[in-house]
Amino acid sequence: MAHSESWNKIFADYNIYDHDFDEGPFQITAGQIKKACQNFTEVGQKEVRILCKQDSREDRPKVFIERGLFLLPTKNGEYVIVKGEGYVDIPEIERTQEVYVSKLDFPLDTSLVGNSEMQHLDFAYASSLIRSFMKDESLVLTIRGRKYTPEFSFKVGTHHINVKSVQTEVDAGYEGRSQVVLVEAKSGSTQNVIIRQLYYPFRQWQARTQKNVITLFFQKSGDTYSIWNFQFNNIEDYNSIELAKSGRFRIVTDN
Repeated sequence: MAHSESWNKIFADYNIYDHDFDEGPFQITAGQIKKACQNFTEVGQKEVRILCKQDSREDRPKVFIERGLFLLPTKNGEYVIVKGEGYVDIPEIERTQEVYVSKLDFPLDTSLVGNSEMQHLDFAYASSLIRSFMKDESLVLTIRGRKYTPEFSFKVGTHHINVKSVQTEVDAGYEGRSQVVLVEAKSGSTQNVIIRQLYYPFRQWQARTQKNVITLFFQKSGDTYSIWNFQFNNIEDYNSIELAKSGRFRIVTDN
């Protein structure tokens, strides 16, 4: 399991094995993690950023998996270890792949160079697939890169968590007349993803606008562009996420 040796040391050093996670999360800082792991020799065993990157259920160390735990940032350099469901499944889209005709009337030569998540997302947007999927021709690119959240709180099960100034990053954000669409993009095939990657940007931008904030998960595999629209039914409930709609597309150019 990922980084299990390091997290075993962290749990031992700070008596986390004895913590009652049914009573509440365990707070831990980047400084504590760094101190506990300072004598490890490999970068991946002691680098805080790497140890705290647990983007899928499978990325968690063994001690997390065995106890049903996951990690959330609450502030710059501060985290909580929480008991509960931290991830959402990315379900297979069973509907037939749709052929989507690009609305561009010319080919994009530069879009064929490379194989990055952002490149595929940009091509889908340039072809108007994102606008068509959202049924909103007014969407324009307005958000990209890293920003910090305002202060907000939410619950995971019965646990209340407060967040302030956590760095987030969306692969793209589009604003239209009545909505803001945030996109988390992945390459290849993803089985599940930590809800935080969708929820924190959702809370961040919903606090900045009166428009409806929509979250999309985007993936390209082979020639297929897949889009999942997730929504949060209760803005203050981390686990209120559910799938609203999804689709599989192959983009073709009519030229």
